[in-house]
Amino acid sequence: MLTSEAITPDRPREDAGSEFTRSLGRAQQCKREAHGVTIIAEHGLLAVRPALEGVIRIKLFAEAAAEDEPDMGTTAAVVGTKTCLPFAVKERDAAYVIETEGATVEIAKRDCAIRFFGGEGQLLACQSPMAWNDSKAVSARFASSEQTHYYGLGEKTGFLDKRGERYEMWNSDVYAPHVPEIEALYQSIPYLLVHEPRGAYGIFLDNPGRSCFDMRGEPDAFTIRTETGPFDYYWIAGPQLKDVVRRYTSLTGRMKLPPVWALGYHQSRYSYMTQDEVLRLARTFREKKIPCDAIYLDIHYMDGYRVFTFDPERFPDPKAMIAELKALGFRVVPIVDPGVKLDPGYRVYDEGAAEGMFCRKTDGEPFVGPVWPGMSVFPDFTEDRVQEWWGGLHRFYTDLGIEGIWNDMNEPAVFNDTKTMDTDTLHGNNGSPVTHGEVHNLYGLLMSKATAEGLERLLEGRRPFVLTRAGYAGIQRYAAVWTGDNRSFWEHLAMAMPMVLNLGLSGVPFSGPDVGGFAHHASGELLARWTQAGALFPFFRNHSELSSSRQEPWSFGPEIERICREAIRLRYRLMPYLYSLFREAAHTGLPVMRPLVLDYPDDPHAANLCDQFLVGERLLAAPIYRPATEHRVVYLPRGVWYDYWTGQKWEGGRHILAHAPLDTLPLFVKEGAIIPYVEPAESAASMESDVLYLDIHCSGAAYGVFELYEDDGLTFDYENGRYNLYRLAVQEADNTVKLDIGVLHAGFESRCSAWRLRLLHLPFVPRMPEGFDRAETAEALDGRRNAWYYDPSAGELTVVLPRPAESVAVTVHMAENES
Repeated sequence: MLTSEAITPDRPREDAGSEFTRSLGRAQQCKREAHGVTIIAEHGLLAVRPALEGVIRIKLFAEAAAEDEPDMGTTAAVVGTKTCLPFAVKERDAAYVIETEGATVEIAKRDCAIRFFGGEGQLLACQSPMAWNDSKAVSARFASSEQTHYYGLGEKTGFLDKRGERYEMWNSDVYAPHVPEIEALYQSIPYLLVHEPRGAYGIFLDNPGRSCFDMRGEPDAFTIRTETGPFDYYWIAGPQLKDVVRRYTSLTGRMKLPPVWALGYHQSRYSYMTQDEVLRLARTFREKKIPCDAIYLDIHYMDGYRVFTFDPERFPDPKAMIAELKALGFRVVPIVDPGVKLDPGYRVYDEGAAEGMFCRKTDGEPFVGPVWPGMSVFPDFTEDRVQEWWGGLHRFYTDLGIEGIWNDMNEPAVFNDTKTMDTDTLHGNNGSPVTHGEVHNLYGLLMSKATAEGLERLLEGRRPFVLTRAGYAGIQRYAAVWTGDNRSFWEHLAMAMPMVLNLGLSGVPFSGPDVGGFAHHASGELLARWTQAGALFPFFRNHSELSSSRQEPWSFGPEIERICREAIRLRYRLMPYLYSLFREAAHTGLPVMRPLVLDYPDDPHAANLCDQFLVGERLLAAPIYRPATEHRVVYLPRGVWYDYWTGQKWEGGRHILAHAPLDTLPLFVKEGAIIPYVEPAESAASMESDVLYLDIHCSGAAYGVFELYEDDGLTFDYENGRYNLYRLAVQEADNTVKLDIGVLHAGFESRCSAWRLRLLHLPFVPRMPEGFDRAETAEALDGRRNAWYYDPSAGELTVVLPRPAESVAVTVHMAENES
């Protein structure tokens, strides 16, 4: 804990900007090459390369000579570049201009300042000449204005808009505190999404060493600085925020579809200590009819904290335990840390030491540092052979029936003064050695890659699940992310929303906090409210540490248990909706849980709105995040909105006061929304309903589109065409509602043989076309096909039809005697 000594008036003032005195100087030549151009300047080179449509790569080579060959290698973050994109070079009196499809770059001859233009020729960004110091640290300054908003940067505390903030990129094990002034946490994603009145753009700095994004230092500019390694960035054109997110995720990759059980509710604690305790926990979930898909094993399951072991006394028969849990519908997710106990005779250590798999110091000896097992060594994941070895070690788990792994402590965390590996530790890097200081932020990404790829090889076609604490740009390709060691504070429930929203904008759609808070002591009220919010976060896990109050859903009595059960059941009810959104994220890179500014970029009320969020485009959640609170202000953007629970209609473009007793999550649906759902089951993988329900929210003039996706939820067979994709479009006009069901792909035999459509808020009494039979009651529809029932008191029309095998339209007209 800091004392007042930390603010002594005699402490020297930091002014790093004054150190950056060197620059490229005047551009002397523009050299055209096969894949781009190189600007030859007085004091170095500047490589300009089209990377994708609308994406331009800029790489500085300080002090390089004209005859030097630019090294255009990338880190493991970048997977989507193209090398044969067309471009044109024009020389003007004052600048060289490089035109590409989707973006144009202008390099000033006088000083190598850069201007960036979007695909329609609009000026989007201006960068002053890059500068560096004697240590080759580099600084780049970009102009901004009072109307500039900043998003992204991955896992950062604070509000959604990062204007007025400064953050470091240095993966750090931070147990406490998690407060707005913390500049670095476990994930470092050096990607800034800039929203200007004239359009949006992004900057991805591909440097896995320590760097800094400063939106605080100057009122009319933001600055990006690196400490070591290359200054290598990608400028990503908009013009819309969604365009930037799509292009960024094309560059760094998109998530694969996770197994459907990974989308369910997960239960964890540090730690469930014994095999018997784990089995009691699972049986209690089933007895209490609370859905749950996964139980986590923290470090106490291991023998002396050695990874790839089970404690023989606490867990005497893990294979039988895992088999019993699987029969109950549970998966087991054990924790695996990178620290390997330095213990001759321990198989993992002996293998790694014999084959030179561990990171080494400059004297050739392995880096050794203390973590949970005591003195430990650390695999060098920059080497492909080490990744393959580490991935293969997971056969220990897959042979027991395990399909998911939890990677922790992979910043890497070390219990020493610097809290991590010494920066002069060497990584082999497949024959191009680098120091740890240069690639620190890659460690967690590469460990997750090794884990995910190893599980894929071992699971014989079944999809693995990996959860990671640390990561870098591109982590979404391999793992889900949780936001680390938060607290059971109301403030941390509030903070979780912008953290996960910015992770989504940073290409990581599968993330969430520890529901209930990891440390400190939750109350029943906090657990209820956090579970309600968590039910709509992409990743949904309750986790707490060993000295905290228990926070399983039943820990605070029957009333809180009931509220938590209903919130979790809502998650499972909406599973077809959520699964389809995950497919959209895998296909487009757009997040599942998204800030309102993504869909309403021109609405000034949305620019920094981060205590409510969208799930998809048309479902809006506004969690309660203060104690003893039953009302809250909710902003509804333009359009017509309905209370999800009561059906009350609201005109958008204004704030409303929502009433939310403890058992109610404020939830709203926009006109035109098409929400698929099922009857909830005890686990996502065990849903066997033969009826798929679809709620269609009408208003008299609504239009909406939703792509419904289904596959087996467990294997990679969808990559070979075994999936169904439907395009559902509703349109209202002239007292008519038309639902077009387009079958875009049919390759999977769905469990659901019938679709039950509910047209809600109909503004007229309907008549149905020929071929549909009228039922006398809603209950009379059960088991029937091509039938309908209208409830005049609710204004709801229910239509049941067989699952469409080909495209079809359902059209509902107003009854003639109502016209």
